[in-house]
Amino acid sequence: MFGTESSLSMFLNTLTPKFYVALTGTSSLISGLILIFEWWYFRKYGTSFIEQVSVSHLRPLLGGVDSSSPSNSNTSNGEADSNRQSVSECKVWRNPLNLFRGAEYNRYTWVTGREPLTYYDMNLSAQDHQTFFTCDSDHLRPADAIMQKAWRERNPQARISAAHEALELEDCATAYILLAEEEATTIMEAERLFKQALKAGESCYRRSQQLQHHGTQYEAQHRRDTNVLVYIKRRLAMCSRKLGRTREAVKMMRDLMKEFPLLSMFNIHENLLESLLELQNYADVQAVLAKYDDISLPKSATICYTAALLKARAVSDKFSPEAASRRGLSTAEMNAVEAIHRAVEFNPHVPKYLLEMKSLILPPEHILKRGDSEAIAYAFFHLQHWKRVEGALNLLHCTWEGTFRMIPYPLEKGHLFYPYPICTETADRELLPTVFHEVSVYPKKELPFFILFTAGLCSFTAMLALLTHQFPELMGVFAKAFLSTLFAPLNFIMEKVESILPSSLWHQLTRI
Repeated sequence: MFGTESSLSMFLNTLTPKFYVALTGTSSLISGLILIFEWWYFRKYGTSFIEQVSVSHLRPLLGGVDSSSPSNSNTSNGEADSNRQSVSECKVWRNPLNLFRGAEYNRYTWVTGREPLTYYDMNLSAQDHQTFFTCDSDHLRPADAIMQKAWRERNPQARISAAHEALELEDCATAYILLAEEEATTIMEAERLFKQALKAGESCYRRSQQLQHHGTQYEAQHRRDTNVLVYIKRRLAMCSRKLGRTREAVKMMRDLMKEFPLLSMFNIHENLLESLLELQNYADVQAVLAKYDDISLPKSATICYTAALLKARAVSDKFSPEAASRRGLSTAEMNAVEAIHRAVEFNPHVPKYLLEMKSLILPPEHILKRGDSEAIAYAFFHLQHWKRVEGALNLLHCTWEGTFRMIPYPLEKGHLFYPYPICTETADRELLPTVFHEVSVYPKKELPFFILFTAGLCSFTAMLALLTHQFPELMGVFAKAFLSTLFAPLNFIMEKVESILPSSLWHQLTRI
């Protein structure tokens, strides 16, 4: 026993200050590398690598999951249901106000050298085009057969060349659509091509309408021709809106909604709401909201924030936070604040863009409801309407953060809507160009424990290395005292064991 103590003491005395400097420096370097990796992994995937490995691999090995118990099977069923719910909540939607790829997105690329659309977003658009503009009988018409291949092309120039090839055979509506979307460099040029597409599309629609009941093949053709015609008319209305002919655009949208009332998948009412707000026709805006802000219909940021804007408009010009704190909120002010809270609960990312606390980028072609992509798409077109209403942004600035006090646990429970889906960040990172845009995340994720732990460990060992380098003798004394104190309980236990056990038995154990 005393030999062990003396050898330990001799070992500690032989350690030089250089050893302590090397030890603490190496520890600081290793913990620093772990900290850098953990921070990178957290920024990229939103979770700690060490925690993920612990949960995924170590807990099952340690027996943390018992799949045989019925309670766990019930839990797994509940988790499966919640997963299915989150998948449905994270459905990606076509942006109703999406820009023109040739006349707007490509011009942005020419000026800035940046790509505003991600590959994932453009791939979703290609799938939409194949769904809406093609059918199984396209091989019967040569031009449609060419366009069916064109929509699958990844190279933009190959798509444009195929569209010109199809137009050499006949007037093809989908070929004009592709050229208007991707080759036209101005809105006026796109409008001219869409008008040509409208002539070809209407003739195809009339023919297929007469034959739609002759079989499933003709029914599919009619469905495709209907989608083409609705798309063309909607884009023509958007051209009129962009060229300043807003009243004409409103009339076209209203006629389109009357002619095809069942095609709600295009969300034409959101285009109509934006145009009516531009005309400051708030009574008609309220009428549209009364029809579409229904509990049975899927909500959107456009519906929720437009409803909040209309209620804020009634009180915002005279609203003062100081006066409201003295006398309390009136009924109209309370209604406006509740509408803002409702909108912020639905999409908490929008206020920072409306209040210009975060810079805007071009909206993507697809959006995720309640996500950052939807917030960008809404603010890009509606910021001007909020600025036009006097005091509306001031009221929003004073009240929007109060929403988070009403729903302190947004992922577990909601207030007026379902709990906030956990998958929005992942989908938004696919839809938005993260190279020059920082995706807004809600709720804000706290730094994982292991990042804080490694940061503290790295800082502590770096400080020890610096002190040991500057004061080697003093730190050597401290190190020896620390190690002696650390081993003192062990020495005490060994002495007690030696006093209790017979000396012969202890001698045999030490020899072993």
